[in-house]
Amino acid sequence: MTSRHRASDPAQTPPRADGPAPGPRRRTVVKAAAAGAALAAPLAAALPARAATGAPAFLHGVASGDPLPDGVLLWTRVTPVPEALPGSGAGPDTEVSWAVATDRAFTTVVARGSTVASAASDHTVKADIRGLRPATDYWFRFSAGGTDSPVARTRTAPAHDAAVSGLRFGVVSCANWEAGRFAAYRHLADRGDLDAWLHLGDYIYEYKSGEYAARGTVVRPHEPAHEILTLADYRIRHARHKTDPDLQALHHRAPVIAIWDDHEFADNAWSGGAVNHTEGAEGAWSDRQAAAKRAYFEWMPVRPAIAGTTYRRLRFGKLADLSLLDLRSFRSQQASTGSGSVDDPDRTLTGRAQLDWLKAGLTASDTTWRLVGNSVMISPFVVGALSADLLKPLAKLLGLPQEGLAINTDQWDGYTADRRELLGHLRGNAIRNTVFLTGDIHMAWANDVPVDAGTYPLSPSAATEFVVTSLTSDNLDDMVKVPEGTVSALAAPVIRAANRHVHWVDTDRHGYGVLDITAERAQMDYYVVSDRTRADATSSWARSYRTRSGTQKIERTYDRV
Repeated sequence: MTSRHRASDPAQTPPRADGPAPGPRRRTVVKAAAAGAALAAPLAAALPARAATGAPAFLHGVASGDPLPDGVLLWTRVTPVPEALPGSGAGPDTEVSWAVATDRAFTTVVARGSTVASAASDHTVKADIRGLRPATDYWFRFSAGGTDSPVARTRTAPAHDAAVSGLRFGVVSCANWEAGRFAAYRHLADRGDLDAWLHLGDYIYEYKSGEYAARGTVVRPHEPAHEILTLADYRIRHARHKTDPDLQALHHRAPVIAIWDDHEFADNAWSGGAVNHTEGAEGAWSDRQAAAKRAYFEWMPVRPAIAGTTYRRLRFGKLADLSLLDLRSFRSQQASTGSGSVDDPDRTLTGRAQLDWLKAGLTASDTTWRLVGNSVMISPFVVGALSADLLKPLAKLLGLPQEGLAINTDQWDGYTADRRELLGHLRGNAIRNTVFLTGDIHMAWANDVPVDAGTYPLSPSAATEFVVTSLTSDNLDDMVKVPEGTVSALAAPVIRAANRHVHWVDTDRHGYGVLDITAERAQMDYYVVSDRTRADATSSWARSYRTRSGTQKIERTYDRV
């Protein structure tokens, strides 16, 4: 449940901390396991001694998110008694209090409050704290029944009119529990220099155990073991992820800004269904979608936004604003690959209201940079791209897509009318410094976003795009089960030859990004992990790309931040 508290008498701003203190297709029959069997085991082995004796415990850590200049959203989940497992509906109402301080020792507390955690919200708690100072580090913790949670750091956003010299965000996507360990989260947490971190979707995966693992091998099993369908199922899956120590470490270190993609629901979800949903045999899609959304907002430090979705906007002084999209709740069903229906103006990825909201926000923005948190790639990724004067008449004659044959119609490539309208709006209104931040595709990309891919680079670029690879989910070399780097060496030159706006693509490695923004440039440093299946995996820098203010083009840089 959510509560709001206003801080009083904030202390002087403390110094900033410098250091650490494409999925499988749908099966046609359902092998559903009883939900009750899954509820008995998820956390029993993890219960500490005090929880086993009946004292409350904070087994899922704490988190913060959606930073504002005067506040931040705090989150935790309390286990009041051992039988109050996630998704069980069991356990008593429990009073949970919180405290926010300007120091880790809590000698200067600036906000206090309490609420009641109940089974109705799966014993999750949110506190929307206001009255804090902008651009300030704070520490917070929760308490229940004499038990304190871990202490965590968060940070407020700069004041709306502040002249901000720089911002730094971690950027991640596609964290499949069964496919590996979350060492990438640990490496981001260890940096200690993040204003926040962005999760661009697929924070969880919905599959049954073994259906989508690491090259077919389960590194660690899902809970519940069956595909998640019900509210209890989605709660248990979220809870399982929140037990990961590396994910907890990152949540304890910086606020998250998250959007959902398809696997928070089901593979290739759209407004009326999903590839990985069998209507009737798995219940009604509307019920499954509602359960997934409810569990998401219970278990994530995200404010429910417009129309109860994840599209919303945050601002970071005069340097940047961040428009966060929901590209699942309103979209039309995906078109068939190679079908000219991708150009149908009646089909939409964003929905009319969200697209108008995005366009209006980009026009009204007075910040240096306009960032867009975007769950699927907006840059064209096509084969058979010809010059526009040849391709468009041929496409019309043959009923083919006028921008080339799209490889993945789940992306903006499958909804070209929305993309043309948005990019035309950017060009027509001379809106500069728009940067799309994207996940989903399990590869790393650095792209210009061309107005017309068929004539690029003779035609202009309307924006730029940084795409981060998956934390753990299979990418191309995993899918064909060849040594890392093999596919990228062959595929990258072919992809770039057919898509001249693509500056770089790495199809084979796992990792994360660090976005660093100044008034002069927006730069993405791409990092890879040594082995996604190992908790002790090392991290190394791979490449860096930047776009300079006013250019709408990407360039490689060797000066990582």
